Amino acid sequence: MAHKIRIIGVPMDLGASRRGVDMGPSALRVAGLQSRIKQLGHTVEDVGNVAVKQPEEQHYGDKHVKYLKEIAETCQGLAAIVEQTLADDCIPLVLGGDHSLAVGSIGGVASRFHKQGRRIGLLWLDAHGDMNTPEISPSGNIHGMPLAALVGQGAPELTELAGFRPILEPRNVALVGIRDLDHREQRLIKQTGVHVFTMRDVDERGMREIMSEALRFATDDTAGVAVSLDMDFVDPGEAPGVGTPVRGGVTYREAHLAMEMIADSRAMVSLEVVEINPVIDLHNKTGNLGVELVLSGLGKRIL
Repeated sequence: MAHKIRIIGVPMDLGASRRGVDMGPSALRVAGLQSRIKQLGHTVEDVGNVAVKQPEEQHYGDKHVKYLKEIAETCQGLAAIVEQTLADDCIPLVLGGDHSLAVGSIGGVASRFHKQGRRIGLLWLDAHGDMNTPEISPSGNIHGMPLAALVGQGAPELTELAGFRPILEPRNVALVGIRDLDHREQRLIKQTGVHVFTMRDVDERGMREIMSEALRFATDDTAGVAVSLDMDFVDPGEAPGVGTPVRGGVTYREAHLAMEMIADSRAMVSLEVVEINPVIDLHNKTGNLGVELVLSGLGKRIL
């Protein structure tokens, strides 16, 4: 089934302590993202990058939630672009950038459907939970907080970005591939009621069963599913160029199966790919894999 895809770059690394993920959109574009999506039969439009302030230009502000003002401004602008993209009957394909941009991209998707009296689900493919808040974050880096904000926990500048709170219902949120959580973050995850599938779950039950269950939660009485793919979801052996690599991630084929099952569900309403850091990558290996996974999510099949 052919779709209209709109590519939106967000070259932001305000939310992380390690620099370089602002070049992630370029890494995906250099890997032939647009032309390879077109080969699947989709229509593609690349609207370039949203404006993002540089960390060197301003003070980080509150050490418990660094660059909050700048990140919230970027996310507000991104949300408006994503919402208009859906209004134009296009699928938003957001290229990051650090994961803090998810508050804007997913906030924009949720806002579009909220105005129609409907809600969306979310698949969060990641090594990390990103469920910290300013009160419990060990680092103050907002890329470790976006999912908490989306389910109503954290700074009001983020939790209320879409004009309603929570932006997502926790029961429709599924995390897959999790293997690195902060201690206090673990408690918040349990309290909110989001569905978490750790790497042990993947090891024991297999990716097919995990994704089937995750999709069931995300599609339960929802208008569709937003997909947030942090490239550290994949093991660093296959995806070395990421902001915060963690050993023991999903394999190359497990990652493709996850995206293929998302495509088979026909429920995806938006997709973002984040945390690619070309500075520490090997010959754009992670950028190339990111493009491959996008293609699987958009319906590319082996046969």
